[in-house]
Formats: sequence, structure tokens, C-alpha cells
Amino acid sequence: MDFAISGLEHLFLWTSTIFIALQAFQLTHWLGWLYLAFLVLALTGTLKLRPLPGAMVFHSPLALFNAFFYFTILLSKFSHAQSPDVDTTAVPSGSLIGATSATTLPTAGTATIAASGTETTTFRPIFTVPSSADTGATLIPNINDPNATDAQTVCPGYSGSNVQRTLNGLTATLTLAGSACNVYGTDIESLNLTVEYQSANRLSVKIVPTYIDASNSSQYILPSTLVNEPTVEADASTASLTNDLGFFWSNEPTFSFSVVRMSTGDILFSSFGTKLVFENQFVEFVSTLPENYNLYGLGEVIHGLRLGNNFTRTLYAADAGDPIDYNIYGSHAFYLDTRYYEVDGPTGNLTLVTSGDNESDPTKDYVSYSHGVYNRNSHGQEILLRPSNVTWRQLGGSIDLYFFPGPTQPQVTSAYLSGAAGLPAMQQYFAFGFHQCRWGYANWSVVQDVVDNYAKFEIPLENIWTDIDYMKEYRDFDNDPIRFNYSEGQQFLSTLHANNQHYIPIVDSAIYVPNPTNASDAYPPFDRGNATGSFILNPDGSLYIGEVWPGYTVFPDWIGGGAGQWWIDEMTTWHGEISFDGIWIDMSEASSFCIGSCGSNNLSMNPVHPGFSLPGDPGAGIFGYPEGFNLTNATEAASASAAAASQSSANAASAGPAPATTAAPSYLRTTPTPGVRNVEYPPYVINNVQGELAVHAIAPNATHHDGTQEYDVHNLFGHQILNATYQALLNVFPGKRPFIIGRSTFPGSGMFAGHWGGDNFSLWAYMYFSIPQALSFSLFGIPMFGVDTCGFQGNSDEELCNRWMQLSAFFPFYRNHNDLNSISQEAYVWSSVIDATKTAMAIRFQLLPYIYTLFYQAHTTGSTVMRAMAWEYPSDPNLVNADRQFFLGPAILVTPVLDQGATSVDGIFPGTGKGTIYYDWYTQTQVDIVIGQNLTIAAPLGHIPVYIRGGYVLPMQQPAMTTTAARATPWSVLVALSTEGTASGSLYLDDGSSLTQNATLYVELAATSSSQLWASGRGMFMDMNPLSNVTILGAEAPGNVTLNASPVAASGVSYNASTKVLIVSGLDSMTSNGAWASDWVLAW
Repeated sequence: MDFAISGLEHLFLWTSTIFIALQAFQLTHWLGWLYLAFLVLALTGTLKLRPLPGAMVFHSPLALFNAFFYFTILLSKFSHAQSPDVDTTAVPSGSLIGATSATTLPTAGTATIAASGTETTTFRPIFTVPSSADTGATLIPNINDPNATDAQTVCPGYSGSNVQRTLNGLTATLTLAGSACNVYGTDIESLNLTVEYQSANRLSVKIVPTYIDASNSSQYILPSTLVNEPTVEADASTASLTNDLGFFWSNEPTFSFSVVRMSTGDILFSSFGTKLVFENQFVEFVSTLPENYNLYGLGEVIHGLRLGNNFTRTLYAADAGDPIDYNIYGSHAFYLDTRYYEVDGPTGNLTLVTSGDNESDPTKDYVSYSHGVYNRNSHGQEILLRPSNVTWRQLGGSIDLYFFPGPTQPQVTSAYLSGAAGLPAMQQYFAFGFHQCRWGYANWSVVQDVVDNYAKFEIPLENIWTDIDYMKEYRDFDNDPIRFNYSEGQQFLSTLHANNQHYIPIVDSAIYVPNPTNASDAYPPFDRGNATGSFILNPDGSLYIGEVWPGYTVFPDWIGGGAGQWWIDEMTTWHGEISFDGIWIDMSEASSFCIGSCGSNNLSMNPVHPGFSLPGDPGAGIFGYPEGFNLTNATEAASASAAAASQSSANAASAGPAPATTAAPSYLRTTPTPGVRNVEYPPYVINNVQGELAVHAIAPNATHHDGTQEYDVHNLFGHQILNATYQALLNVFPGKRPFIIGRSTFPGSGMFAGHWGGDNFSLWAYMYFSIPQALSFSLFGIPMFGVDTCGFQGNSDEELCNRWMQLSAFFPFYRNHNDLNSISQEAYVWSSVIDATKTAMAIRFQLLPYIYTLFYQAHTTGSTVMRAMAWEYPSDPNLVNADRQFFLGPAILVTPVLDQGATSVDGIFPGTGKGTIYYDWYTQTQVDIVIGQNLTIAAPLGHIPVYIRGGYVLPMQQPAMTTTAARATPWSVLVALSTEGTASGSLYLDDGSSLTQNATLYVELAATSSSQLWASGRGMFMDMNPLSNVTILGAEAPGNVTLNASPVAASGVSYNASTKVLIVSGLDSMTSNGAWASDWVLAW
């Protein structure tokens, strides 16, 4: 017995000794060495430890010492987590913690990092960053400040001189016309004006400081290496002679300029009667606008399509969950201006339509003229839309304006994208399949269950996504070793890929900084990036360390550092472990959960918990439901309301009494210091959704390796990470088109990626807002757009998800995604949603060749995919506000139900007064429309009204479970004849994935009034699928039906005289080499 106890005691002593030594070294090195010193002294007999008299089992003095030492370590760890060793210098309430400062973090409670779903991963007691770390100074936006100075009143403006003609325009010097006002910065004494007719459809007006050198260039000059800069085209000297724009300037009373449409004399832009203000932190210029103007664009914002004339648009990239009318993720300083004119029949004279609602008289004729304006600037901006003018205000930079004369929206958009921003990327074919995601898929098994459920219910699923759940402690380029380990993931993806399905993971924009006191916290991606100078710095050259999901983080420096190659290398290495098919970029404004470099002196606490509750945290339950939920689910709604009230009471009790706020708020206002910029608190305060510029973002004084301050390039982070990811995926998939969806965008981002609408809500209002948001991004050159179908934040319900799954089927990017801790909302959750989804997806799959062709045209010409009705019918002023319906390309009109409880919807059918006809998709019959009236359309739950516009030909394929399977199905052609009996269409085909194609095929189809359908192709791409059938809507009774003069069997010809639908089938054998292998003519 004594021998056994002695052996057990020795085993305990040595295992506990080794364990305690490791724990001591992990906590701090000096404690580990101290323990080893005591151990050596005790074992050599130098240090005598007394045994405990009467010990029952272990009587070794070393055992007692180990127990004492272990409890000392535990106490030290607990104290370390509760009271971190940081600089305790007090920071005044509301003051900025700049990029060079370490945020003082007071004592806070502990928390654990919650993994998504049913599992929780606990690493150690984790410090919760106090919410005050992301609380900025109390500011009042200038537009709301009654004490704000009006720069137009106090500033002198400029005077033009030294005007010189150039080959393509003119140059001039602008000099202050009086004493400097220095109202929101330091006035620039001398400016250079350059005007260039750069092409037949672009005019450039550029104003920059005369004296720019290395010390101030980044403040004013946006490099073409970061954002495309339009230049004079090779044939500009001749082509510009056809430019319909004229530039005029005056010095009366101070410098102003106007841009005029020469063919009509219409003034498109004029600063006459206003003053140019140009300071180092404030630039202002104003243009008059006609009464009740129609402007579109100026994103990104949750708002109706038409912006209105009492609205301020702030452009400052912000991580904000889709608040209405505020700045959110992207910055697009481009607008489309459309003006309607009544045409006098006898004389042809034009009279501008200025009525507030732009209602038209159906007995009169109208015409519209559109033009575009783009301000190439990366600083924070405000555009004040007021009844008679638009005022541009910038926090720096130059005036870099481009005007596009149109005169139609397609011409404006094409000129903007092809000549300025950049044409959108061509997508791989699989990208147009359905995508499923959510924050909350806990492990590979859960993801597999989702894939299996879609197959079980026979709902097509092309792409499965994972949110940050898959990451090891929320770190980029590293999977959780237990829940999302690589070996299991490789097995899952092998099966997924064998079924022609794809996997898209999220990648965030910040990189975790490992805890320097914890050897087990190693994170090689950070080490490699730090070694190559890949991260943004503080002004003193140290790392700028903010805070995002994993804890304290750094941010890649896309502008002056080595981040580009490092990002390529990390993405490539990670793909070797997990074979993803595309990338989802998030948090790219870039978001940071604290002000300034808050992690600089606090890395020994990493990882830390954010200073706000996460879904699943105590007190963060989600009980919100869509509007009208109480009408359709009264019992469940009452239960949710009671739970929400109980949670609110508990949270209030936990928080304690709110501080008294009897005094009026004290706002921080700053005044300019001559020659010095205040980038933390610019004297002009924009109406930023987050308030202070540093709140929930990288601080403005963070510094790039080339010396550029974040203040000057904040709006470019999202654009640059998309560019870097595009280059990385070219390395991962050589020769393939990268598939990327990103959150923060800028002009030109469409060249690299698509965009989703961000953290929207499971509300009917946000289903509506998805349409104007998508149409706006059509103008911005990012046609690969979609939203989180059924809503991201809050709980969806069956009715909303039913309608939304059908609506999103007609958006290019089609994804269902929602929040952690919300109820599940996959398409198979509700029985009616299953049926509704299948119905809409069947239409989408048939239209995939049409959608793919639209993208090819957008990629090559700058045309749009989703289109506002006003763009397709530019002579109808009634359509200026129409954003509850839309066209998918020119041929498909979608009229969704957007109101809870509705079983019908009022639809507009534009152009019917001018002879346009529409066919119902489902019945294939012509729609009976009373000219000048909306049509009330029956739309029971599960039915989305879809119409085909007469005059178009649609090549189609059959529905399948994946796009790969769909591409292998026979072809059909749907012909919707116009009133003249004609129709046309086109089809683009390639291999669906290659960046550079070895062979392509472009087919043009045309139906003539002589009852013939012609198909003529050019290109060498071979598609072996036969032509199965042709359906002709609006056809007269056929005679002999032939294909290339060969008779079609009578059994293959079906005609319905009442519906005027002719179906010609059985064509497979006649086109066995492929529907488009040779040209053909179908006659009837």
C-alpha cells in the first residue's frame, strides 16, 4: 500500500511540476524562472521545506509548495484579466484618442468568445473592451449647427487669369479675390484650372493648388495608381469636336464656370453667382439646378431611387447596419441628372417639365435629356441637395470633375464606366446560381446538413457560404481546428465540388496581433505581414492597432506598404488547406471597434471581447419580427413582445440608473490653425453616421508607409482590398475569373467584385429598399448586386421570406443570409417558401443565358443589367419616381408584392400608349392594359408577377439543381412579338469561367414581320446542346412550318388561336449538332 501511494505521489509531483512550470512561463517569464530556482534549491537540499504533520496522503513538502504556487498563478491570471497592466493616464471624457495614443481601458468584466450555433469555444477569461473605447466627442454636423459660418457669405472667391488655350481645352490661374477667410481651413492662395475635352463624351474640369510638392501632394492629388484617372484619348482632337458640352467661365463678380449642352442651350452645371472656396481642409463649390430636378446616384445610401431636393448625402465609408438616409459602406460621387421636356408638335420647341411629381399629359409628347457628373475625390464629402442648387463640400483634395453628355441614361452610364470608373468584371457562370449563408453555422456537419436539406427538398443550391464561425478565434486565413478542421473540410469540399457546387468563406479586413506574453497565441499570418511592412502605422512609425472581431488587430496598408504581395501569399497558402471557390470581403470600410490605436499598450490582454453585446450574449436576444407579424402570428408575436420587454427591463436594471442629462449638450468645435491640418477634428463637421471620424473606423491620423494619412484615403480601403483580393485569386486560380463579393466600394470597384447590400433588416421596408439600392449600383458599374434575402438583422417570417425569395431571384446576386441568434430562414424552413422559391428559381434558371449575356454586354460596353423603368422609357415623366418595379435587361418586367398582407399589386406597364405590349410569363398571353392607368394584378402568396416585353427574343435553357447541369440541357427560344410582329435578341456563350477565352460565340436572333425567326452566330465556341422548341407569343395562325426550308413534323406544331401562342417542338433531331452550330431560319 505504501509503495503504491509513494508511486502515485511521485507521478503527481512530476506531472504537476511540469504543468506548473509551463503555466508560470506562459503567464510571465520571470515567474517561470523563479519557480525553477525554488525547485532546484529544494531538490538539492539548499532550501528546506517542512512536511505537514498528520498528512493523510501526500506529505511531500514539494506537493504543498506546488499547490501554493499553482493557486498563486490562478490568482495572478484572474487579476491579470480583470485589471490589465496598461497606461492609466486619464483620458478626458469625449476627447479623441489619437492614433499615437494607447486607449486607457478601465476595469471590466470577463466574457467568453461565443462560437456560432450550439457550441461555445472558451479560451480563457477574456477582457471586454469598454464601450467608451468607441465613444467619440460630442459633435454637431455643420448642416445642423445654427452657429455654423456660411462660407459663401464670408469667403472672397477667386479671380481667373493667365488663360491659355491648349489642344484640347484651356488652362488658367485662379487667385484669391480678396482676403483669406480661413473659415474651415487655410485658404489656398493660388490654384490651377485645367479644362479638357477628353473624348466625344467626356469633359474634364480640374482645379488643384498651384504649389504641390512631396510634402502635400497626398492631400490634393488622388493617384491614378489607386483610382483610375481619365485622360485625353488618342483621337480627342477630332472626336471631341462632336462633344455636345461647352465650357464657359466668368470673373463677374468672381470666378465661376458653366457647362452647357450645346445642342439645346440647357445649362447643366453652373457656379455663377456663387463663390469657389478652396482650403486645405474644406472645398466648396455650388451649381444651380432647375426646379424639381431628378437626380439619381450619390451612393451608398438606403433611400428611394430619386434623391429629392431636400437631402444631404454624406460620403464617408462607415460600418453601419443600413440606417435609412445615412452614409454607409460605399462612396460614389456620381449622379445622373434627367430632365424632361414637353415637345411642341408644330414647332419642335422644348419646354422643361418642372411639376413636382413630373406627371405627364398622355395627349402630349415628351423627351428627356440625361447627363452625368462624377467628382473623383477620396476625402469625406457632403453633397447638399436643395430646391434650387447642389452644393459640394469636401474635407480636402482637389476638384476633379467629369461631365458626360448622354443624352440618354445608357449613353451616360457607358461613358462613365468605359471612360472613367472602369467596366465591371465578367462573372463566372456559377456565380448566378443560388447562394446560402448565415452567421451561425457551427461546424462542417451543420453546413453539410444545410446542403443536404436543399437537396432533400429539391431546391437548387449552387454555393454554400460560411461567416466568421469557421475561423479560429475569428482570425483570417485560419480555420477552427475542431469545428472547421481542414481534414473534414477537405472531405466536405471534395463531395461538394463533385456535385458542381461551390464554397465561399468570409475574410475580414483586419489581422489579429498575437499576445506577446502567450507563446501558444502564435499567428504566422501576422508575423509574415509585419516582416514585410504590410500594415498601417501610427504617425510615430509604430503599428496602428485597432480592434475588430478577433481582438486587437492591425490593418493592411494597400497604399504604401507590402500588403499586396503578402495578401496574395496568405490567400494562396490558405487555399492549399481549404479549397474555396471565391471570397467574401467584409468589414472593409475599414471598421475598428475602438478609437485610435487602442491596442498599442494592451496586447498582453489579447484576445479581447468587443465593447458591445454580440448575438447570443446574455441580454442580446433577438425578438424583432417583420411589420404585420402580430396580424399573422398573434400568439408568437405576443410571446416575443413579452420576452423583449423582460430583456429590456433586465438590461436596464443591470446597467443601473441613467445619468441625468438636464444640461444642453456641449459640442466640440474647432477652429483652423494656419497651415496646419486638424485631421482628428476637422473644423467642418460632416454628417457622419458615426459622428467623429475615428469612431468605429481607422483613425484619420493613422499613417501609411508612404506618409499618406488615412484622412486622405479612408474611402479607398474597401476598393483596394477588393483589388488585392482580385490579384490574389488570379494567383490561386490562374486564368479564371475571380468571384468576389465586397462591402465597401468606390468608383471602379466593379472591375474586381460584386457587392451585397450590407446588414439589412428582416422588414418589408428593406425588401422595397433593395430595388433602388440595386438600381443605383447599376449606375455605379457594380451590376453583380444583391441583398441578404429575407433580411439579415432580426427574425424573418414565412410571408416576408416567401415574397423576398421570389424577388431576389431576379437580382444578379441571389443569396439568403441572416444573423447569429435569429431564427433560421433557409428556403426549406417554411413549406410555402419552398414552393415559392422553386417557382421563381425555375424562371431564373431559364433566364440564365439571358442574364449571362446581359453581363457580357455590361462588361464590354458599360450597359446595365437591372434597369429602372425610366431608363427604358425616357420619354415618360411619370416614371421619375418609379422604383417598386424594374426591368431585368430590356425584356423582363418584374412587379413584386412589397406590402405585408397584400394579395394584389398595382403595376405600371410603360410604353403602352406608344404601342408597347407585354405578355404574362405564366400564361404567355398578352396583358390587357388600359392606356394611362395602373393595372391591379392578382398576386397571391407564392406568385410574383413577371412579364415579357413585346419585341424581344429570349434564348433559354431548362431548370436544374446546378448551373453546370442547366448548361447541359437543350435550348429553347421564346419570341415575344411586338405589335409590328417583330422581335430581336442576342446570346453570348463561352466556357463560363476563363478570364481570357479561347473561343466565344455571339448569336443574334431576329423575328421578322414575314413570320420568320433568324439565328446568326459568329465565333468558334461549340455548344452541343440541341434546340428543343421555339415558342412564339402573339403569333398569327401558322402556315407551313419549316426549319432551314425543311418541314417540321405536324406533331411538333401547336397553335392556340385564343391565346395566339405558337409552339414548335421536336427540333432536337434537326439540330443534333447543336442549336447554334450553324445559322438557321424558322418560318411559319
